[in-house]
Amino acid sequence: MHNNNGYPSSTRAWLTVAILMLAYVLSFVDRQILTLLVGPIRADLQISDTQMSLLMGLSFALFYTICGIPLGRVADSKSRRGLIAAGVLVWSLMTALCGTAKTFWTFLTFRIGVGAGEAALSPSAYSLLADSFPPRLRATAISVYSMGIYLGSGLALMIGGTVAAWAQSKGNVDLPLLGETRPWQLIFLVLGAAGVIFVPILMLIKEPTRQGKGAGVAVPLGQVASYIRANRKSVMCHNVGFALLSFASYGGSAWIPEYFARTFGWERAEIGLIYGGMVCGSGALGILLGGRIADWLQKRGRRDAGMRVGILSAVIGFFLNGVYLVDNSTAVIALMTVKVFFVAMPFGVAAAAIQEIMPNQMRGQASAIYLFVITLIGMGIGPTAVAMVTQYGFRADEMLRYSICIVTGIALLGAAIVLSMGLKHYRKSLDDLEQWAPKDSPAVAT
Repeated sequence: MHNNNGYPSSTRAWLTVAILMLAYVLSFVDRQILTLLVGPIRADLQISDTQMSLLMGLSFALFYTICGIPLGRVADSKSRRGLIAAGVLVWSLMTALCGTAKTFWTFLTFRIGVGAGEAALSPSAYSLLADSFPPRLRATAISVYSMGIYLGSGLALMIGGTVAAWAQSKGNVDLPLLGETRPWQLIFLVLGAAGVIFVPILMLIKEPTRQGKGAGVAVPLGQVASYIRANRKSVMCHNVGFALLSFASYGGSAWIPEYFARTFGWERAEIGLIYGGMVCGSGALGILLGGRIADWLQKRGRRDAGMRVGILSAVIGFFLNGVYLVDNSTAVIALMTVKVFFVAMPFGVAAAAIQEIMPNQMRGQASAIYLFVITLIGMGIGPTAVAMVTQYGFRADEMLRYSICIVTGIALLGAAIVLSMGLKHYRKSLDDLEQWAPKDSPAVAT
């Protein structure tokens, strides 16, 4: 059932959001579970902080970004639901294989596979949601989907904390075919199985009619490149600005569990429950409020609303960044809860903002390029930058708090500057889109 304006019914549209958000939750549990398992994995594989950061970030990000752009192009003309289902199946199988890893290099290889599978999700999801909701609701809808970032990351921490506590009391387990299995390996096997079971649920999604400029037209790659080149200033400021926010977010969050362990001597189960609950609650509320603020601003004529939410987040996050240097753990929890809330705000509106300046048949590809930039810079470099400042700059594990503060502070300041520079270019791209028309191209099925 569709509304008169061509969009699906409200019930159908929000069902799509709910299912896609659950898929995103699964993906973030799979990618972030490592952050609370640093200790046992480092001990078993006998690796350094920098090698651990490669497992958490670059190994995943590299193939996530490489595969994302061609998969984004597929999402612009083929079944987005089918592409997502294939991606969930691949990353779930690779997550399960991580549970069989005995060496750093085999673990690295399987993490690359997880990244390749997850690359199918967000470009397709953003495109589906942009075609399911009118512009006045789009930022909110994509922000609800993006709550999966924080719900998944928080659940990963809480699950990881529970496993850490269980491991201390139970030790290794014997599994059929696999033999003796470490507790941290078992969690990857369970998560992989959960993803495979989830795949049939994706069949409840129905492909909406493609909407907006360029809908129903297959745009050659050359036209896509030409359009992005013509709008390079707005695309560059948007992508790099939000990538710096992502750099600060991933760079800090990857090491915050270790920060609590090294600075305050907390047990990992305690860290998982406290920080995981903070990420789930405060982060999810922050990202939802960011979408609501963007839609509210847009209704009042601020067409660059998404960019403005990003600037607000970067500025407030920068002024709260000294939290890592506070010595009182209670004060740290209170301040960090506020910081997580504000730093989370832009990660739904950023994706919505790139949809607004793109013709329909370029949305998946533009989303993939955006994800390429923010994932490579944010997840690929952020955790490793913090690790390298600790390992090679301070040369002391206990100085981690200073590494996080310095690296994330610089990134937040840079994000505020770059996004501010992009406001006028973004508004110009919105104006230019009104005049855009595709060159003669064959129609595609929707």
